[in-house]
Amino acid sequence: MSDFHSTPLPERSLMAPHADALGLTLVSIEKGRGTMSAPWREEFVGDPETEVIASGVVTALIDHTCGLAINSAMGEMVPIATLDLRIDYLRPAAPRSGVTAEAHAYRLTRTVGFVRAEAWDADRNDLVATAQAAFMLNTRAQPLKG
Repeated sequence: MSDFHSTPLPERSLMAPHADALGLTLVSIEKGRGTMSAPWREEFVGDPETEVIASGVVTALIDHTCGLAINSAMGEMVPIATLDLRIDYLRPAAPRSGVTAEAHAYRLTRTVGFVRAEAWDADRNDLVATAQAAFMLNTRAQPLKG
């Protein structure tokens, strides 16, 4: 994990309650990029016959990872809001497998941040989903403490 502008990584207790409830884990963070993972848990299975993690968990993982990339690009934790999130599911995750997502904030304007993301299970080269997102930047807000 690399450090950007000496901004500390968010502690687990500072994560959004939704991310915390899903057990999302910070894997890495650098300027404009973030990687997080979601564990496989029985209560997250969408179809008990396949034992595949539900797509809603993958959606939440991608959304939170995109937000992490935006905040890391800004160099501080500020409130942001998802304006648009398009996810293309390429295949189901492997049975009984968690998912990892990596996001890249490739452009920030004064009021909007743009992000691309990918999600995978066991093999980074065999994607579960790709995403494109836009976030509203609350640049007038005070940075979040932490």
